[in-house]
Amino acid sequence: MSSAEAMRLFVKILEEEDPAWYSKVPEFTVEPIVDVEMHKPKVEPATQSAIPNGNSFPEPKTISPENGSVLETQDKDVVMEGLGSISIYDQWIAPSISGQRPKPRYVHGAAVVQDKMYVFGGNHNGRYLNDLQVLDLKSLTWSKIEAKAQTGSPESPTVVPVTPCAGHSLITWGNKILSIAGHAKDLSETITVKEFDPQTCMWSNLKTYGKPPISRGGQSVTLVGTTLVMFGGEDAKRSLLNDLHILDLETMTWDDIDAIGTPPSPRSDHAAACHAERYLLIFGGGSHATCFNDLHVLDLQTMEWSRPKQQGVTPGPRAGHAGVTVGENWFIVGGGNNMNGVSETLVLNMSTLTWSVVTTVQGRMPLASEGLSVVLSTYNGEDFLVSFGGYNGRYSNEVHVLKPSLKADLQSKMIEGPVSDCTVALLPTTNARRDVEPEIEAAQDGKIREIVMDNGDAKPMSIRSVETSERLVATLKAEKEELEAMLNKEQLQTLQLKQELTEAESRNAELTKELQSIRGQLAAEQSRCFKLEVDVAELRQKLQTMETLQKEVELLQRQKAASEQAALSAKQRQGSGGVWGWLAGSPPEKSDS
Repeated sequence: MSSAEAMRLFVKILEEEDPAWYSKVPEFTVEPIVDVEMHKPKVEPATQSAIPNGNSFPEPKTISPENGSVLETQDKDVVMEGLGSISIYDQWIAPSISGQRPKPRYVHGAAVVQDKMYVFGGNHNGRYLNDLQVLDLKSLTWSKIEAKAQTGSPESPTVVPVTPCAGHSLITWGNKILSIAGHAKDLSETITVKEFDPQTCMWSNLKTYGKPPISRGGQSVTLVGTTLVMFGGEDAKRSLLNDLHILDLETMTWDDIDAIGTPPSPRSDHAAACHAERYLLIFGGGSHATCFNDLHVLDLQTMEWSRPKQQGVTPGPRAGHAGVTVGENWFIVGGGNNMNGVSETLVLNMSTLTWSVVTTVQGRMPLASEGLSVVLSTYNGEDFLVSFGGYNGRYSNEVHVLKPSLKADLQSKMIEGPVSDCTVALLPTTNARRDVEPEIEAAQDGKIREIVMDNGDAKPMSIRSVETSERLVATLKAEKEELEAMLNKEQLQTLQLKQELTEAESRNAELTKELQSIRGQLAAEQSRCFKLEVDVAELRQKLQTMETLQKEVELLQRQKAASEQAALSAKQRQGSGGVWGWLAGSPPEKSDS
């Protein structure tokens, strides 16, 4: 047997005995380039310095801060512990991390519970992982949880290894973590919902009701109040989806939603966010042939899709990116576009639908990757974006942190410039607007409105120029006139509806009269039918009497015929007796006459 065949047999035996054996393989410093995803950027390999034990960076490294940067901090430069050591705004920092790093991966899941980032599953070299890694965001220390899965009834549970998966969604729900959907080796026909309890370190399958969606991976799952809104993905047959499902976490019931309007085209590896507990935003994603940069909005009250107009910079197409919200700001990180990784980090103000660039990384950084994860953490009142993993030609297990200058409790500011007349909020578009292709909107003089990245040094603008005020007044007047025109139109429609209602009431009165007349005729016919039924009953009784009389007549006729036959027979007997008597010598008796 050749060495290659022996190795294949050995791996087959390992998978039969322990499907999760690959997650236990020790780390190597050199990662091969493996293309396992359609949208994965094809990037030329570059040299990579070995990192002892994969635990920390031996020397500080700084990339030029121009056009955005990724900075690494070292313990000797750290004044505060953990995330508190990061003081630079709007730049990705690679902090010093202690503990054994997880296996490099992408399309994994990440969620934060009590200042700890949990990383579960993912894909490495085309194999699904089932390990659960934890990064303490206070001390920036990695640790691994030996989690198990619990199956069967609560009375007699069975502990089994956790099923490896990738392309799933991790959602924080209270002090527990939910894992929804995802690709697995032995995939069920419908979606499974699993729950992880950090207290017991146990995974368990949650029982759901209703009609569960078909299995898939690369979907988006967004927490809206006490519900999970799931959109799109790719099923086990690699068919792209654009269906919409909602899971009520209080009743654990699935609901298949048939929204109105034009939904996004079938896609996977997109990003989704919720604004104002009402609007679901879908951005980007990819099909088997292309990547998207479109933005779709679903009104969760009216269940109507729309494509609102946007402002600011034009985001490039991407798939496999990650998104996280900080107040009304939606940060988009990474992704790929079939050629390379996307290097810029974008932010969308969800109230004004204005795009702008936060920072841009240079070279083949892990942040310009597909399948990375980004979570939001708060430390000492400051917000931090924490990214992990990804693939851009090599699998990554690095952690990067960005401290956004945009605060969750502050309104976004706009730089000085003309205000567009077409500023729109997140409301469903009218039919007229749906006929217009939504493009990135610029002001009349070509200047673009952007969100200012306030790093704490800039002072808020308290005085606006007279020209800007006049533009605002003109814009408000135009909007007022437009609203008045719409009001007049609505009043006219109301008047027409009232006239139609009056005509309908008149027709209803006439129909009521006709109905009453028909009811009277029906009552008369019913009375006549009743009389006819009485007559029929009497006739039937008479007919029965006639049948009885006929039977008696037939009986009398039979009796009469019998009597006549008897008399005839007696007469014949009398005549025969006289002859034989004469022959015998005894003459017949004479009658007295």
